[in-house]
Amino acid sequence: MASKDAEPAGLRTEREVQAAYDLYGGELFGFAFKALDDRQLAEDVVQETFVRAWRSPRGFDPDQGSMRTWLFAIVRNAVVDAMRKRKVREGAGHSSWESVSEVPSAFDPVDQLLERIQLGEALERLSPQHREAVVEVYFGGRTCAELGTELGISASTMRSRLYYGVRALRLILEENGWLAP
Repeated sequence: MASKDAEPAGLRTEREVQAAYDLYGGELFGFAFKALDDRQLAEDVVQETFVRAWRSPRGFDPDQGSMRTWLFAIVRNAVVDAMRKRKVREGAGHSSWESVSEVPSAFDPVDQLLERIQLGEALERLSPQHREAVVEVYFGGRTCAELGTELGISASTMRSRLYYGVRALRLILEENGWLAP
């Protein structure tokens, strides 16, 4: 995974687009290929992703998330568009690609990957105590009492950390548009 220090500031110039492609092109291709199972189409989707990003550099806000997450959101949309167009080309009985409303179930793992990336970035923004409480209780299956005992703090303090950690996580996800308010 590329470090945040190495991220390009935006995608306004050819040099910035090339830097972003060098950092994230391979990951984006893997993401698209897994969803589409078509090498050429995945390459086209990645190219389209960088064209869309270059045409809309104001869409990237480093205060909202990393360039990586922004590009993954764009590639996800490009993959959905490609799936819809492919379905129409294959004669799925629709008169236009806009009438294809559902996304094939094969896209679920791709959605899950994007959600994990977004959640990971949101968790990184929590304080270490809040992050530990949320991760250990919700993802590790531990109780507040168990974790509190291990850390030498009361269960009520751990419940408080968990409450405020979840609250802060929800605000971060809403702020970034990753969760409906």
